[in-house]
Amino acid sequence: MQRAMRLLETVAVHEYGAPAKQLARETGLALPTTDHLLRTLVHEGYLRRDKGLFFLGEAAERLSSSGARQKRRSTVVDALANWRDVLGVPVYYAVYREGEIEVMCVSDTPGNPAVEEWADFRETGHAHAIGQCLLSQLDEESRRDHLDRYPVQPLTPYTVRDNHSLLRRLERIRRMEPVTERQEYALGAVCAAIPLTLGTTAATMAISLPAHQADRLLPTARQLQTEIGRLLGSLALSISM
Repeated sequence: MQRAMRLLETVAVHEYGAPAKQLARETGLALPTTDHLLRTLVHEGYLRRDKGLFFLGEAAERLSSSGARQKRRSTVVDALANWRDVLGVPVYYAVYREGEIEVMCVSDTPGNPAVEEWADFRETGHAHAIGQCLLSQLDEESRRDHLDRYPVQPLTPYTVRDNHSLLRRLERIRRMEPVTERQEYALGAVCAAIPLTLGTTAATMAISLPAHQADRLLPTARQLQTEIGRLLGSLALSISM
């Protein structure tokens, strides 16, 4: 296994391929052993052979892609945990992908728990800050399509009442401004969401607080926005985590 991995690593540094003899020399393996391992790795799809040269195969590229996604996800998870500790609030990361609201990651603590998903976040985007923030980033046709599939429904006495009222609210949201909601999704909880610029994908980071701490909501959201601005470029947030 170690010898096979050594071969894969050596092939990976040769963008234009390498012959068996060169790979044997660079890995310190005997040529018969190298030939045997190369045949096995080609058969399994980890390498491919073309005109006597060996290149990484599809299986190895899939592993590389998966590893990169895991690394990006780990980076996002670490960032959320840091902001959670600095701000003292739960922090959420969500995207709008293929017509659906997807909460990708939540970082909270027993002392500062996240809002319980008592009604499916995907179906109740009209009621929570995450959904409103994501919908505000869509064009009018995409918003109406979403609401055709997931029409407004009252969840609490504070929830927006109908599709028309929600659309008017979304139109008034200013670009890159925090989006807030107070007890519209869950009684006793207030939330704020920060829009993110990630290519053409609508994305957001959000926070939540108990309703009795509502005065902290906007200042904390702006603090999170500042923190995001400092790190977003280096985070390389993956929209396909």
